[in-house]
Amino acid sequence: MKDVPAVPRPRAAVTAALVLLLAGSPVLLLVAADELYDPLTLALAVGATVSVLFASAWEGPIDISAAFVCFMLAVAFVGPAAAFAIPIVAEVVTFVVRRYRRSQRPYRLPALPLNLAATAIPNLLAALLYGELVGTLSDGHPADLAVLALVAVGFLVLNYVTLGTLVVLLDGGSIRASLRPPRELLPSLALTVALTVSIAGVFAQLGLAAGVFLVLIIVAFTYMSRLVVIARERTEQYAAMSWGVLSSLVRALDRRDGRTARHSAAVAAFSRDIALECGMSKRDAELAHTAGLLHDIGRFALPDRVMERHGTLTQDDWEAIHQHPELGADLLRDLGVYGPVAEIVRAHHERIDGRGYPRRLAGDEIPEIARIVAVAEVYDTLTTQDTYRDRMTSFQAMTELRRVAGRQLDERYVEALASLLAGRGMDYRHADTADFDSELAIEGRIADSVALDTS
Repeated sequence: MKDVPAVPRPRAAVTAALVLLLAGSPVLLLVAADELYDPLTLALAVGATVSVLFASAWEGPIDISAAFVCFMLAVAFVGPAAAFAIPIVAEVVTFVVRRYRRSQRPYRLPALPLNLAATAIPNLLAALLYGELVGTLSDGHPADLAVLALVAVGFLVLNYVTLGTLVVLLDGGSIRASLRPPRELLPSLALTVALTVSIAGVFAQLGLAAGVFLVLIIVAFTYMSRLVVIARERTEQYAAMSWGVLSSLVRALDRRDGRTARHSAAVAAFSRDIALECGMSKRDAELAHTAGLLHDIGRFALPDRVMERHGTLTQDDWEAIHQHPELGADLLRDLGVYGPVAEIVRAHHERIDGRGYPRRLAGDEIPEIARIVAVAEVYDTLTTQDTYRDRMTSFQAMTELRRVAGRQLDERYVEALASLLAGRGMDYRHADTADFDSELAIEGRIADSVALDTS
């Protein structure tokens, strides 16, 4: 049966949430009021409030935080009134703080009753069920802890279903999509339940002080997790900006010299494939690919007459050309692209015999991947149309590379390229259709940059 998206009905969502809350509110009058004055209730309310404020947010309608631990401890050790009141206190305080502190994530008014209903009602039902089956957890018996685990799973399921349904009423959308099981969160949820049961066991054996101490540890861990999430978001924004600037520079270079973007894409592809042909790791191969994409970024500073490729180059022109690896490396370092790329770009015009530039490095002094990029660049330069020279065939280019191997280029990587080209078609050998945007794959590079910066 086809799932028809629901029409947004915010009033119906808020009304349904308020009805659920009103249905549960009599518990505050029917059970012993001293639950609400229990020192543990106060401690758990504070812990839940702090952890909700600094929850590590996941995509979707679930927040994983130490508040869940506090809710379940109220279920096991205090009773229904506390189990109902603690989520309400945590959500209301969070709502007030987030509305006051505008720098935090927006918190719409209709979301408050929805969050209250989706946490307080499931927690109340969990406490009533646990009280009926066990009573109050006192000695940490394994059977009682097993019941707590089942009740905790029930809370999570009911929380997910309730909130998902109310959100569909509030914003519209597909009820089937909203209630699709969050498989990616199941390991975290299982770990959270296990951790909660373990804390409850320690609490039953060692008392209030030990339990509160463990809850404080969880709250602190939640806060640190939130800081990691924030740092990752900011790193992703910075990485997006950096890669956006770099790709714009390459495209600006391409406007001055129509071969830049294609040449960069071809050198990147050849460099990655040579690295893989030599048995390097996937990470090193991707490093070679990135360096190949950006190896000529320093040419942005070259004079127009050099970029336009007309006429004879002067001594000043050659001196400017010799500076472009240094300029490119400095640019990459300033924009935050991780260090190895900058060093490879700096060294990709060094020679095995020490007669290259800019630092006259020789042999193994030259970074290994820079030697790979050098082979890829010379090969693509020889096999493409150029104002300064006639285009070579792949065979002629490989003959020239072998002639200078051991002096200009690393012989090992020249032979690796020869093996790579064997049996390949003209499209690959000449890379005339190499596409910069395809090789850039900017979203993946942003993700890689974030992973490196936060690891």
